[in-house]
Amino acid sequence: MSDKNLPVKADDEQHGAVEVAEPIADPGLEPHEYRITDIDPKAADRAERQVATMFTLAGLLFLGACVGYFAIPRDAILEFGPLTGNANNMTLGLCLGLGLFLIGAGAIQWAKQLMVDTEVIELRHDANSSPEQKADIIEGFNEGAAESGFGRRKLIRRSLLASMGLLGLPAIVLLRDLGPLPGRSLYNTIWAKGVRVVNDVTDRPIKPSDLVVGQLVNAQPANLTPIQEESPVEYQNAKAKAAVIVVRIEPAKIRTKPGRENWGIDGILCYSKICTHVGCPISLYEQTTHHVLCPCHQSTFDLADSAKVIFGPAARPLPQLPLAVDAEGYLVAQSGFTEPVGPSFWERG
Repeated sequence: MSDKNLPVKADDEQHGAVEVAEPIADPGLEPHEYRITDIDPKAADRAERQVATMFTLAGLLFLGACVGYFAIPRDAILEFGPLTGNANNMTLGLCLGLGLFLIGAGAIQWAKQLMVDTEVIELRHDANSSPEQKADIIEGFNEGAAESGFGRRKLIRRSLLASMGLLGLPAIVLLRDLGPLPGRSLYNTIWAKGVRVVNDVTDRPIKPSDLVVGQLVNAQPANLTPIQEESPVEYQNAKAKAAVIVVRIEPAKIRTKPGRENWGIDGILCYSKICTHVGCPISLYEQTTHHVLCPCHQSTFDLADSAKVIFGPAARPLPQLPLAVDAEGYLVAQSGFTEPVGPSFWERG
């Protein structure tokens, strides 16, 4: 610190010299005041029992959340005067909220009443620690662990570990709300032989002449619309699996996979729109490279080379839908997909 930044004590009127004041003396630390738990073993034992009780009650509340999830009907309603709410959700919220609160309160009581509370002074040091400093850090950590009493106070340790272990149970139970496992649901879509390819916005059938080289269109099967009238839920499920992208590439630039020589029409190819990583919809297309990008995790597929993965976490290429042209000149599917669509995160034996 330069002298000009220190407080001025007096000025020399003739020479303008500045005399710098002495730094403020170190006031030191106040005398340490011992807590009752430091000098009375009975008070320390009483505080330990309080902390253990909080942890134990927290564990029971976590169990209560699991029991309430299964025991209380999902459509049960609780009424508190003008306020109403779902009984199942309120039970989960109260049990989990109170349980977490008790763990926090118990940790605070433990720290304030039982952990060592002596004041320490530590000088500031460079960010890069020397070997000696690293050794001091490890030693300090070990001392802190010893001073916390975690290893010595078995009642607190066991009740805390039990409650934290039980905290995981509601999380596991709530996985049920994620819905059923996909099973083999993605092995079949509503695509079938002769089903027309239609624009997913206008619902118009697509002819090869409608597409120019470099163009990509989001599409869907023509038999999807009737499902919407019968069941909106089934419609969304079917559309989520059957959505496709149709792209036209110069035939000379296409590298056809063996066995798929007749799957395209004059450079027109059709692929599933669902990323094979975790199932995000994709359509970010780069015309010059024929690459399509998934916006979720940047998996990139080369549509000119059977949609193989060239970057990102996707595990396999986009499934390809074989195309043909019907008697009226519209694009149709030769068959359904020959492999499952969607993500590849479970066994597909």
